[in-house]
Amino acid sequence: MVTGLLSCLMVLLIQCNHSFQGKIQLQNGDLLFVTAKESGLSGAINNVTQKQKAVSFDHIGILEKEGSEMFVLHAAPKGGSQKQELKDFIKDQKEDGQEVIVYRLKPEYQKAIPEAVKKANFMLGKPYNFNYILDENSYYCSDFVERAFRTENIFKLEPMTFIDPKTEKTNTFWEEFYTKKNLKVPEGQPGCNPNGLAGSDKLERIGNY
Repeated sequence: MVTGLLSCLMVLLIQCNHSFQGKIQLQNGDLLFVTAKESGLSGAINNVTQKQKAVSFDHIGILEKEGSEMFVLHAAPKGGSQKQELKDFIKDQKEDGQEVIVYRLKPEYQKAIPEAVKKANFMLGKPYNFNYILDENSYYCSDFVERAFRTENIFKLEPMTFIDPKTEKTNTFWEEFYTKKNLKVPEGQPGCNPNGLAGSDKLERIGNY
């Protein structure tokens, strides 16, 4: 019986140790990418921006560490540009059935982090940009992050596309989306998206959080 109890304790200790070792140690300035859904706005974004076969994203935020506390600086439809406690950010994604994957600037680019975090804090309070057309008064998620790191040219704006690669025509979702807003589909205008940022050669993937 004693031998059996000792065996159980050993198994539990090994499992706990593996769990601890598998936990990512987050750093200030880490980028938290949220995996995309297959439908709705998330699916429509992914449909015209996906660059990676294994995983794709529809949201991104910047981690800020303040002592023992951790926050996520990000622009979201609910709340606009905000500073959210990490635990609440993770909870929101889990409730939506989405995962958070951590990317980190490669060592040679990490000098950009202090200024980027400072800039991100300066941009807090601005409303969410529901048109996804760049302006100075509202931001969408990848726009918020690109601007934060713009001084060091970590990311770059690229011509946006709303073309469905399967049909080679404007994606139906986006056609209807901009028609309802009485706007022309901003095909070719400068912009950015989470998948584009994740594809940067200045980043390395750390793992799931």
